[in-house]
Amino acid sequence: MRYNFDEIVDRKNTDSHRWNLVNKLWKDKDGLPLSTADMDFKSPIEIIQAIKDRADHGIFGYAFIPDSYYEAVINWVKSRHNWEIKREWLICTSGVVFALNTAIVTFTNPEDSILIQTPVYPPFFSIIKNNNRNLIENQLIYKDGRYTIDFDILEKQLSSGVKMIILCSPHNPVGRVWSYEELKTVGELCIKYNVLMVSDEIHSDIVYSKIKHTPLSSISEEIANNSITCISPTKTFNIPGVGISTAIIPNKKLRDEYNKTLIKMAANGTHNIFSILASEIAYRHGAEWLDQLLPYLESNANLMEMYIRENIPAIKFSKPEGTYLGWLDCRQLGIEHENLRDYFVLRAKVELQDGRLFGSNGLGFLRFNFATPRSVVKEALERIKASL
Repeated sequence: MRYNFDEIVDRKNTDSHRWNLVNKLWKDKDGLPLSTADMDFKSPIEIIQAIKDRADHGIFGYAFIPDSYYEAVINWVKSRHNWEIKREWLICTSGVVFALNTAIVTFTNPEDSILIQTPVYPPFFSIIKNNNRNLIENQLIYKDGRYTIDFDILEKQLSSGVKMIILCSPHNPVGRVWSYEELKTVGELCIKYNVLMVSDEIHSDIVYSKIKHTPLSSISEEIANNSITCISPTKTFNIPGVGISTAIIPNKKLRDEYNKTLIKMAANGTHNIFSILASEIAYRHGAEWLDQLLPYLESNANLMEMYIRENIPAIKFSKPEGTYLGWLDCRQLGIEHENLRDYFVLRAKVELQDGRLFGSNGLGFLRFNFATPRSVVKEALERIKASL
């Protein structure tokens, strides 16, 4: 089947977190909200049909997670990332942020230090602070449009009593897909200083030409025994509203402790029947859709890179290695950094995500969600240019 990613699907008045902003921000309702990270493409037809068929049954009783769900996860991870995982390693949860939060509650205590690499996904900050943990920022190094890790600084921080590191791999918002060598170095440092690794790999299926995602726990048995990997089909197949994820925990001791926390929170029982169904169908039948989506997204990123370079040179943008998120360096525009988002909301009628939400080193940056039809990407870029 050939999918049409150029199709405009009207998402206004659907309780969309992003598109309902149209009613709030613009009186004439002609703005373009491109902030929150979901896509403007219909999910694979197999998912849509499976949900319709299940709804037509008319009874929505309590449901368990079938073995076929776990088999689908195992087969997907093997086929897409060449990582062989075992059924007993897998724990189904209601979402990646919930899975990360469960790890914090399980393996750290109040006032313990948890390290994150900024700029990074905003909920990383809240789940640490809301659990009364001490947040340590390992700021990524930004040079020539590319972010890297300063391993000397990282080692110094890890050696100071940090209990946990939460990785974002691929990294939201900067678009890095951490290499095998980078992850191996992080993993070895964490083993050296007895720091537990928790890896958010929700974007792992969205990587571009000649780039390979390396699951953290696949690197070595030692790293696997000191890590928790969190994956989900929700970003990949545009089903974040169904809410589901899988925590992959090879270490039995860690896995048992994690399960104990879920039991304490009464979060180990019934799961949403549509979440389970949509996820299994996505993993079993979504490869063709994804294989068509990825080059489309990459072409959107290429368009952004070329257009910005040729028409808005004061904005610096490098095509991401993964994710469908563009990280725009707007520091040379001459606009007060604190007013960047509002400037484009008012002048361009384009809403991008304020970089300050991603950490102090996000000041002067904006995040642009390009998982939308190409005509929308073009229109947004033209509006931004005209506003300057």
